[in-house]
Amino acid sequence: MFKWLIKRQLTAFERDYNYDASYVRDILAADTAAFMAFAKAAGVAKYRKAVPREVLFAAQITATLAEDCGPCTQLSITKAEREGVAPEILQAIVKGDEKAMPDEIALAVRFTRAVLNHDPSADEYRTQIVRRWGIQALVSLAFAITAARFFPTIKYALGHGQACRRLTVAGTPVTPLKQAA
Repeated sequence: MFKWLIKRQLTAFERDYNYDASYVRDILAADTAAFMAFAKAAGVAKYRKAVPREVLFAAQITATLAEDCGPCTQLSITKAEREGVAPEILQAIVKGDEKAMPDEIALAVRFTRAVLNHDPSADEYRTQIVRRWGIQALVSLAFAITAARFFPTIKYALGHGQACRRLTVAGTPVTPLKQAA
């Protein structure tokens, strides 16, 4: 009964977001305890306090692009669109066009890139983030960056990773900036 309910929820999620969650089905089929551990770890992605949604999605999408420019990135874009993030902001994030980004979005993108590259400039950006929004915002961004790497890594490890595909923002194709992680 429990697996049946989870499968129904996965089917609804796949239909709602046009997303293939077969890797999650594989985890569930392998071991219910493994699925529960996955679900618990995935909860990190839901934490969001004290940070504007656009800033959080900027970090999440930037980190996801570094890991996977396919379905996981499109899922993040779709979620951002549904939460009202403006298409021009999303396009700027995907393209890596900092000149087209508001300052707070550019800060999140720079911070995320610095974190992913273990660049010491992350310290300066971290200070700015805490000054603007507080420590909860920093934790929210840290969790968003981590979660953005979590899902693609599991997908690729389980054989479900996909090569780059066209991304869309508000129905318009957008070519992502390919960046080093």
